[in-house]
Amino acid sequence: MDTSNSDFYSYSPSEGHGLPHDPFNAIVGPRPIGWISTRSAGGINNLAPYSFFNAFNYTPPILGFSSQGRKDTLRNIEETGEFVWNLATLPLAEAMNQSCAMVAPEVDEFELGQLTAVASQRVKPPRVAESPVSMECKCSQIVQLQGADGTRVERWLVLGEVVAVHIARRLLKNGIYDTAAGQPILRGGGPADYFRIGAEQLFLMRRPD
Repeated sequence: MDTSNSDFYSYSPSEGHGLPHDPFNAIVGPRPIGWISTRSAGGINNLAPYSFFNAFNYTPPILGFSSQGRKDTLRNIEETGEFVWNLATLPLAEAMNQSCAMVAPEVDEFELGQLTAVASQRVKPPRVAESPVSMECKCSQIVQLQGADGTRVERWLVLGEVVAVHIARRLLKNGIYDTAAGQPILRGGGPADYFRIGAEQLFLMRRPD
């Protein structure tokens, strides 16, 4: 219900937003995509994108993503303690989209997206060979999320320490990683909204002394 004045639309999420689509995902965004590859204890590869994803620590480097429900990715990480994050780029957008299909655990999403699984260096799950950046991770924590009242929800935050990083040399300009050149895609709100980053979005702003 709108409890706002004329300049702001306000609502309490627990009572519903009253809009055609929940704006939460659109407001907190665009968000980087956690394109996560795992391997089950039985050796079956899995690849899936997660829109609730980000970096959470610098030293040691820690990545995290949130799984809605107990999906194959979560189960594989629980079994093996390992995963790989792969950069989802504009040229790989359709392949990334194919990898989010709801399929049986024995289906290899690398094949669905016509992608190449290449061996990692320090973990068993493979990297996406076509992705220009990958980070191999060892799981550090799995946390079931809960509301302010302590009620647990069917969503798990998976955190992993990065133990190996792979960057295409073309993305290093004078030793500095070129974010725009990587052509990352990001998730927006709505059922199909994505964004891309280009050099035209870059601006510089130094921290105060």
